[in-house]
Amino acid sequence: MTLTILTSIAPTALFYQLAQAVFREVPVNPDSDQATDWLINELSKPSYQAAKPTLFDRISKAFSDWLGSLTIGGSNAIPTVALVILIALIVIAIIAAIIVYGLPRLNRKSRSDDILFGESDRRTAAQLREAAEKAAARDDYESAIADMFRAIARGLSERTLITMTPGTTAHGFALRAGHALPECAAEFATSADTFDLVRYMRKPASREQYEELRSLELRVRAARPILAEAAL
Repeated sequence: MTLTILTSIAPTALFYQLAQAVFREVPVNPDSDQATDWLINELSKPSYQAAKPTLFDRISKAFSDWLGSLTIGGSNAIPTVALVILIALIVIAIIAAIIVYGLPRLNRKSRSDDILFGESDRRTAAQLREAAEKAAARDDYESAIADMFRAIARGLSERTLITMTPGTTAHGFALRAGHALPECAAEFATSADTFDLVRYMRKPASREQYEELRSLELRVRAARPILAEAAL
């Protein structure tokens, strides 16, 4: 029986001795350098890295802290965040109004440019010229002359060589155009007479009158203006 007890105790004693030897090899009181290494190794594990705040988190917190640091008035003042939101809403409303309605000055200029010899006409010079050619093709020379004269005026206005206002008459245009293109001054005056006779006095229009206007329009498009005189 004594032999049996010794046999059962021997492995336990051997395990205890081995455990003591192992623990004696592991330092339980590391120095500062070793403790730092252990801490760095521990924090480098994926579980710690995943818990670190992202760049967005840090920026958001910094912005939130900055807003919280602002103070306006005393203890009963409007909260800073609410004030910032209110200002942002006002700015957004102003931008939306500009997008929908445009700048007032630009709108006024656009409405003024739509008026051509007392009538609302938003067509470009090319569109007016095309309309005149189509009218001439069907022998409607009254419309052809009116649209070709408007095409000349709109073309010079688009090139910013003259300024057209709602009250500009045909002869007023001819005078301004003559300053910009002196070599065509006489033709401008004649074309203004033709426009008034056909458009307002209801005189019969002819193909010859239309061809004269068409020839003038071609010359005006190819001409080089004298800007100094046009500014007078």
